[in-house]
This record gives sequence, C-alpha cells and structure tokens, in this order.
Amino acid sequence: MNALAVSNHISDWLYSYNQSAKTKGFVIGVSGGIDSAVTSTLAARTGLPVLCLEMPIHQSIDQVSRAMDHIEWLKLNHDNVQMESVDLTKNFDAFIASLPATNLEARDMALVNARARLRMTTLYYFAALNGMLVAGTGNKIEDFGIGFFTKYGDGGVDLSPIADLKKTEVYAIGKELGVSASIMKAPPTDGLWGDDRTDEDQIGASYAELEWAMDFNGDQETLDDRQKVVLNIYNNLHRANNHKMEPVPVCKIPSELK
Repeated sequence: MNALAVSNHISDWLYSYNQSAKTKGFVIGVSGGIDSAVTSTLAARTGLPVLCLEMPIHQSIDQVSRAMDHIEWLKLNHDNVQMESVDLTKNFDAFIASLPATNLEARDMALVNARARLRMTTLYYFAALNGMLVAGTGNKIEDFGIGFFTKYGDGGVDLSPIADLKKTEVYAIGKELGVSASIMKAPPTDGLWGDDRTDEDQIGASYAELEWAMDFNGDQETLDDRQKVVLNIYNNLHRANNHKMEPVPVCKIPSELK
C-alpha cells in the first residue's frame, strides 16, 4: 500500500464530501487510539475546521493523556484544529443511578453500549452547534468484518473515512502521518469498560489474525489448530453482528394492502 497516496486520497475525499454537503468541517471523538488519531489527522490535512472532542467516562489516565497529547500535536501543526474536553463521567453515573438494578449479568454490556451512545449524542450536539459532520473512526475489520462497534454509538456517524482500511493499514497510515509512538504502540482498546482490557482480550484474536480470517477462502482442512480457532471466532462474530452491518430492516407493505 502507498500510504502517502492513500492518505492524500482520503483527505481529498473528506474535503470534497464536505464541499458537496455544504457543511463547515468535521467533529471527531479522539480516544487516544490509532483509529481516531489517524482519522483526525487526515481531517486536519483538509484545511477545513476540525473540532476534536475528548470525552472521558471513567477513563484510564493513559488513554486521556494520549488523546490530549495527540490533539495538542494536531493543533501545533494545523491551525484549523480546535478542541473541546467534555467529561461525561458524572452524566454517565447519573444515568446509571436512574436505572433499576436488575439483570446484572446483561447490565454491564448494556452500560458499555450506553457509554458509546452518550458520546455519540455529545458529538452530534457539537456537530449541530457548529454546522459540522461527525467523522467516524471505525476500520474495515470492525465495521464490516466482526461488527465490533456499538449500533447508534460509535457506529452513529455521518461519514467513515477509514472504513475501507484494515487495522494494519491504519497503522501504516499512522506511521506515514507521524502519529506519536505512544499511540502507535498502545494495544487497541475500545475504552468502554473502565479497565485496561484490550480489543484482543474481548475478541480472543488479534487484528492481524482477524484480517487473515476475513480474507480466507481456502480449504479449512489445511489449517492448523490456531487458525481454526481464529476462523471460528471471526465467523461467529460476523454472523452475530451482521444486523449492525446491514441496513435497518423495513417492513414493505404490499401495494394491494394500501
């Protein structure tokens, strides 16, 4: 992959889309991870206004520090970048306090998704306030492979600049753009659990393994034990999360009933 050419293509695409939509730039949630770092940098390179939001909810200090350092780096190199820091921890805690404490086993996952949806709501507030578009940060494996995102959370965006890039390709773009070593080396995490669990901890496979599984179309009899496990993980997640990757089902009414 020609990382520079791909970077230029995405920034040009962002600029053209914004001009067609007649909006005033982009709002992006910056988490301290590689996907949001690359997306925000590509948006900054358009020269259009970019508002980076840092939205901690019981976030680890390492994640917050990486996000803030990245945004400061962007601001130093691009005068079209601004930042808002919105600590949503109290809002999230107030939301939890208003809920019945039932079905505790399912409650944790429901609250993880609620974190992502609270951030989405915040992104769209600032987008509406400033006449901007919400730029998504999902990559190809997450968005079209295993559905590793929250519907109407981090999946709720106006456009997806890096969704045709696999995770390893996102890292290649990050290296080309000069994203900080701390972000490049940090284990990928969705940052939704309030602890240090990584994406690999949750999924059971690395992104490199998932990329292999996404492309695999050979004879499964030739696979070793680990490859079979990874392929099974990928296929199970793809099936389970397919509802996220397809358009919302619409009940079509037969014309004779209308």
